Amino acid sequence: MDSTPRRKSGLNLPSGMNETSLRLETFSSSSSFRAVTCVSSPRAISSLSSPSKTSSCSDRFIPCRSSSRLHTFGLIEKGSPVKEGGDEAYARLLKSELFGSDFGSFSSAGGQGGLSSPNKNMLRFKTDHSGPNSPYSPSILGDDGRISSESSTPPKPPRKVPKKPHKVLDAPSLQDDFYLNLVDWSSQNVIAVGLGSCVYLWTASNSKVSSIVQGSNAMQCKVVTRLCDLGPNDSVCSVQWTREGSYISVGTYTGQVQVWDGTQCKRVRTMGGHQTRTGVLAWNSRTLASGSRDRHILQHDLRISSDYVSKLVGHKSEVKSKAEELNKWLSSTIPDIYSQYFVCGLKWSHDDRELASGGNDNQLLVWNQHSQLPILKLTEHTAAVKAIAWSPHQSGLLVSGGGTADRCIRFWNTTNGHQLNHVDTGSQVCNLAWSKNVNELVSTHGYSQNQIMVWKYPSLSKVATLVGHSLRVLYLAMSPDGQTIVTGAGDETLRFWNVFPSMKTQTPVKDTGLWSLGRTQIR
Repeated sequence: MDSTPRRKSGLNLPSGMNETSLRLETFSSSSSFRAVTCVSSPRAISSLSSPSKTSSCSDRFIPCRSSSRLHTFGLIEKGSPVKEGGDEAYARLLKSELFGSDFGSFSSAGGQGGLSSPNKNMLRFKTDHSGPNSPYSPSILGDDGRISSESSTPPKPPRKVPKKPHKVLDAPSLQDDFYLNLVDWSSQNVIAVGLGSCVYLWTASNSKVSSIVQGSNAMQCKVVTRLCDLGPNDSVCSVQWTREGSYISVGTYTGQVQVWDGTQCKRVRTMGGHQTRTGVLAWNSRTLASGSRDRHILQHDLRISSDYVSKLVGHKSEVKSKAEELNKWLSSTIPDIYSQYFVCGLKWSHDDRELASGGNDNQLLVWNQHSQLPILKLTEHTAAVKAIAWSPHQSGLLVSGGGTADRCIRFWNTTNGHQLNHVDTGSQVCNLAWSKNVNELVSTHGYSQNQIMVWKYPSLSKVATLVGHSLRVLYLAMSPDGQTIVTGAGDETLRFWNVFPSMKTQTPVKDTGLWSLGRTQIR
């Protein structure tokens, strides 16, 4: 027996096999290679050189990664655009959700000798960066590796506005005059329209109104109410409801201002003071302001017996120093040619503190209750300023629109007199009105496109452009709920449009309105 101790091998080999009988053979083929191969004799070793013969006891088969499609399953390690801490936090959170909190803590603690955590690509979806983002695909982890406070939401689609009016009324003798204001909508849902020498009332809620005709005629059942008839020598130039909607003021061609009880159809007061037609009226909570072609603004108080309590003079007059006496004489004989410049726009602010006035002297003036002189003179417009509106959402925000030579809508901060922004509409701006439900406004236009436009503020992006009138859209009023507008034009029609959402739901308006689509004659 050989007394030389045999050194033990580190491999557990079967009997009859030694370490020299093991050989690792590498093939030149790029597709695969065979690892540890066991042979029992030199003949078996020589047989490995033949490509046609295979080993009878191979340990395992390792494929080549280049011929695999491991990228399909997201198993290949790639550099992540996010921080490494974000991947680790995501993996811990995912393992905790799938396997429980104990698994996550045990795996993280067993870094050396404990149970190792799975590959961080395990149970992880592959992110496709080529397609658009899905609202369901983003991780709850932000780009900085922290859990985001809110999930990303897709942008809201633009609000859809019906392109056609849902109601059309015939309005015979509705004048095509830029300087008149003949349509208004009360807070009690009654529309007043001045047609020729008459004022008609139309209840929008049910389209049924008992007619009361001034004079000896008794009450009649008609579609509309004829509130008053000024006679053959006068005509209606402006109408304006009080904020409560119970009284209505009427400006006449002869310069009078009449106040009527809209529910009883009775005249309450007649006030003078203007030398020629009264084309614009504006109520605040207590007083009535009237603007005339004589370039004056009068303040009326129904609690006082006098015709007016104050006179505001600020818009330019045609009167020249050398021809003053001649023009005064002309004013008594032919009132309409007395003044080339006159007041055509008036609006009180919502807090009753400021009054804005516009004229065809291209000026926009701002007055307060304690001064007989304007506190602001805004002269950037290059045409008549009829369209004026105060924002109900922001104090001191005023918007105005210019005529044919200007075509611009301008936004003002009345606290400092600065112009905030402006946009060229491409057409004469006839009217402006803010929505009380959303921070948007609507404008109506004349030459040359006769369109109605809805704007979003402060971006001034167009929400909708509506067409339907064949002539200038000179008149505009808004419903009490703030969703519907009525427009009037020289084509002798009144058209009702759903343009704004309701205040509560903020949902897109529907094409089906309070009335079915049709055409009705207003008188």
